[in-house]
Amino acid sequence: MQVPAPVEYERALSVEEAIALLVKHGSESRLIAGGHSLLPMMKLRLARPEVVIDINPLAGALSYVRREGDELAIGAMTRHADLLASALVSEHAPIIAEAERVIADPVVRNRGTVGGSLCQADPAEDLSAVFAALGATVRIRGPRGERSVDIDSFHTGPYTTVVEPDEILTEVRVRIHPGASSAYEKVERRVGDWAIAAAGAMLQVSGAAITSARIGLAAVGAEAFRAPRAEALLSGKEGSPELFAAAGAEAGRECNPHSDQRGPEDYKRHLVSVLTERALSRAYARASGGAAR
Repeated sequence: MQVPAPVEYERALSVEEAIALLVKHGSESRLIAGGHSLLPMMKLRLARPEVVIDINPLAGALSYVRREGDELAIGAMTRHADLLASALVSEHAPIIAEAERVIADPVVRNRGTVGGSLCQADPAEDLSAVFAALGATVRIRGPRGERSVDIDSFHTGPYTTVVEPDEILTEVRVRIHPGASSAYEKVERRVGDWAIAAAGAMLQVSGAAITSARIGLAAVGAEAFRAPRAEALLSGKEGSPELFAAAGAEAGRECNPHSDQRGPEDYKRHLVSVLTERALSRAYARASGGAAR
């Protein structure tokens, strides 16, 4: 039987108390909300914190999806199921809703949180690719105050982020761009599994021309979950099947997948090419006012 090592338990009733507990217990403490990433790692003893700090009471303060000016504000304690159910998300960032439909299963979506997913920093994490495509900003609070970090600088490597041991991620912000839309594509071995490869796209369109493009990739070793060379092919050009195929092919070339139990490297590169092309096509159709399934 897989059993975690002995661990102490604390329960924070506010963000300030959570920060104070992190300061008190130091780097050997971990926050826990949904627990669907941390607990399995503890059972395998890949993670052995001395103290877990339960932040579920913070849901009242940090669980929300709301529009503030030209941004969507998403609290870090927002559950996946709440993102999926949000009309604001479906309207302004359909890529999020599409990703949430293929994240794990209802049990995980009912408990797992946005902040937990981002801070786990799994290379195959769907929301990391999604927020990379959207150009999100995250807000982090700690004993030294609050700071904002661009999503491109948030991840520092597999399972690591810029969040310090005494800090807590509190919010994700996504800019609402006029004439923009997005889409997400994923291939997995079975329903609810981690991606073999996944691609998301956000395009801003004026007339028929693409004025801004961002691509997010998951599970294929893309630096900062991005495909910058593929993005550069799109800017300033009129959308077309040929253009999206070329950008997809470039995304397949510039990612860095590894052969493993989910498939060989060349298969994953092929998937990236196809999925990127599909995501771009659907995002462009939406941004242009056309239908996109």
